[in-house]
Amino acid sequence: MGVAKMARNFEKLFTQAEWFKPDLNGEFARDWVRYRNDENPSGVCWFVPADNETPVLSVIIPTADADRGGYFVKLMQSLTQQDMQDFELIVIKGDKRQGRGINIAVAKAKGKYVLTVDDDSSLPDPQTFSKMIKAMDENPDIGMAGGNNNVPDWATPFVKRVMTQVPRRSWQPVSEIVDSDLAEHPCLMMRADLFRQVGGENEVIPRGLDPYLRQVFREADTRVVVLPDIVYHHLPPETWSGLLGQMYRNGYQAAYANLHSPEWVIETPAEHGDFTLRVPLWKRMLRYPFRMLKSLFSGQWLWVICQTWYAVGFVRGWVTERGKKA
Repeated sequence: MGVAKMARNFEKLFTQAEWFKPDLNGEFARDWVRYRNDENPSGVCWFVPADNETPVLSVIIPTADADRGGYFVKLMQSLTQQDMQDFELIVIKGDKRQGRGINIAVAKAKGKYVLTVDDDSSLPDPQTFSKMIKAMDENPDIGMAGGNNNVPDWATPFVKRVMTQVPRRSWQPVSEIVDSDLAEHPCLMMRADLFRQVGGENEVIPRGLDPYLRQVFREADTRVVVLPDIVYHHLPPETWSGLLGQMYRNGYQAAYANLHSPEWVIETPAEHGDFTLRVPLWKRMLRYPFRMLKSLFSGQWLWVICQTWYAVGFVRGWVTERGKKA
């Protein structure tokens, strides 16, 4: 693993970025994708090569606008600060299918490992890349490794409340390597060859990319883990309107998935360790009001409001999408 003598200035490189249309029949061809969607691919690419032809790592960022309220530029600053600079950067902007954007980037990637980072993620530790690579090198049974989403001190009171009340928004960092369903795209390292071997991201589904990808990695007899000493920040929307809009969309898309692709609806537990992979829809609907009451009695009122808007979105999605099927 090489360490560059001087870090590249990614913030400056971004101001000089040259975006281009990926050649999907050439160097960006993705014939290995299992569930492929070729309908209206609209993304453009910004590529920053490594200093050598075979970098250890390919950093992949799917983004809608390469801005995300200023978070993207801050992420570029985090890349500059990384002590391990043997990586290439591949940004795909504007593809409405996040999974397809990631697959297109991996098609070009030359790294031994690929690391997906959301465009609004924050990487406070300059040793994030080197620590994750070291863990992957020392544990060949690990196929996918995530970090710990932590509540930053600089977050607003509203964001802190959301991250502490809404499941999976944050958790206590682990002290050892733990098999976990909390390994997620905002900071996720995978073996590139294995990613292609399992067929990459599912480009068909609009929701549930993380659960799907974790499961196909497990089915390939590799571990999906969260690593100790790896902290990142991935924040929820900063306003009530943004948060409730997100919950509504999640509910609608969940209904879509249950109607159109129920075989890919997978449980998402809020804790590390083993869990039941699939639970029937009727059982999930039956437990819903009990979870609402539990949250209410425990004072998690913000989560109750979020669950309510999720339910509204789910009902709307179920009625609308079922009507389309009919």
